[in-house]
Amino acid sequence: MLQAPINPADINTIQGVYGVKPNLPFTLGNEGFGIIEKAGSEVKNLKVGDWVIPGTNAWGTWRSYALEEEKNLIKIPNDLDPAMAATLAVNPCTAFRMLQDFETLSKGDTVLQNAANSAVGQNVIQIARHLGFRTVNILRNREGIEKLKQDLQDLGADYVLTEEEFRASKLFKNGELAQPKLVLNCVSGKAVIELVKAMAENGTLVTYGGMSRQPLIVPTSAFIFKNIRLVGYWMTRWNWQHGSNSTERKDMLAMLCNMAKQGSLVAPKHEFVPLDSFQEALARSCDTTRFHETKFIFKF
Repeated sequence: MLQAPINPADINTIQGVYGVKPNLPFTLGNEGFGIIEKAGSEVKNLKVGDWVIPGTNAWGTWRSYALEEEKNLIKIPNDLDPAMAATLAVNPCTAFRMLQDFETLSKGDTVLQNAANSAVGQNVIQIARHLGFRTVNILRNREGIEKLKQDLQDLGADYVLTEEEFRASKLFKNGELAQPKLVLNCVSGKAVIELVKAMAENGTLVTYGGMSRQPLIVPTSAFIFKNIRLVGYWMTRWNWQHGSNSTERKDMLAMLCNMAKQGSLVAPKHEFVPLDSFQEALARSCDTTRFHETKFIFKF
């Protein structure tokens, strides 16, 4: 293994609140990449020096070495930015699938999302721009908000607003933008009410997180008069339903890798940490008293 990030799913697994509760003992780490150091005589598609990512979830990437069957590994280009390779399998794929699988969008259509500075949010911005969609991105207000807004605009965000600014805005009321058919929610709680108000009739709200740790709150009238649809998304389930060798997965990874090589998809802001420093990195990742704007990546 060369690099592997700490993701919220890893923290939730430790806490025992994730969708899958593994049997112990268990090696943590849901994504990352490694390099082939030796290959058996019957291995056909991998060779020494190839970069690979796990083809299965909960593979256990927080380790130095692994012995694995060829069918459970996916080869990726070895000229990617290493931090991009380490964070390729979860957040970019989540963003791509949500943009593709729930609504048929045309170039110029608008996608609305909260938690826009999250790793998934940053990928939504970049992939949406690549596909020709516009994004309206909502953030929680904080110190350094103007710098954060500019960072997202540099990634390709069309509009970046705080929750308060969005509540007072008339983006979707004065005809400046058509109401979004696709809305992506990572916060939940009362913040969803404002998203629903902005939605187009028959639109879809996709929930993939609950950062507020509050139930999803949606006005009844939105179901009756707008006929909106609420769905959830979990990348793990998609991977279960589409094996590592499926055409859909290969095509998705090929597109994302090409974007990365062209510089139109970059890794989120990150900090490398040695595996020996895991206690400090996990403590900082679990700290709920501050905003998290940096992804920690173990570098072996």
